[in-house]
Amino acid sequence: MTPTPTLQELIDVVRADAPGEDPLRQLSWASKTVTELEQTGDALLGHFVDQCRRSGRSWSEISGALGVSKQAAHKRFTFDVPVFERFTDRARAVLEQSEVEAHGLGHGFVGTEHLLLALFESFDGVAAKVLAEVGITKSATKTQVLALIKGGTDSNEGKLPFTPRAKATLRSAVAEALQLGHNYVGTEHLLLGIVKDANAVGAVVLARLGVSYDIISDRITAVLTGSGSE
Repeated sequence: MTPTPTLQELIDVVRADAPGEDPLRQLSWASKTVTELEQTGDALLGHFVDQCRRSGRSWSEISGALGVSKQAAHKRFTFDVPVFERFTDRARAVLEQSEVEAHGLGHGFVGTEHLLLALFESFDGVAAKVLAEVGITKSATKTQVLALIKGGTDSNEGKLPFTPRAKATLRSAVAEALQLGHNYVGTEHLLLGIVKDANAVGAVVLARLGVSYDIISDRITAVLTGSGSE
């Protein structure tokens, strides 16, 4: 097993990267480093839980591998669609529509690909405008999604769990909004969150259709400059 960084190595990293020798600045940098490590660790587990779920492994098997109870594993890596205060009405509608898209494809989960498909239904949202401007249609997107993940026969009409990667995408959307200095999360931030994770199905689909994070980011900036948030 490849050894993880030791405490002394992490201390050295903080001291080397912190802006100055002031103890408070170093403490602040250490806090930032710990947060990034926690987020990376969570994303790492989420990636492999997602992989297990897609391969058909049960929550009992997954919880056993994690060494936690089935309830604890299920609670950590799945969640109901939240109503975040910072999410705009259009962004909340996208979250609800993503479940509709998942059901439509016969999938028993909501992934980044379903979030992407749902963005097209928010016709007046910034994300839909940007996708149209770069020449991406819902039909082409769905074709690429089905090329990566075959349509299923899931007939469950109830709530579907979000995959860990989709959950991480929502967190990323919030981070994108904060980075832009916005006090809301709109459809544009959801799109940025999707394309940010290059290994997510949604981002892979967009890459196959010829767009990248930088392209999307530039177009969103252009649209926001002229139209404001949606």
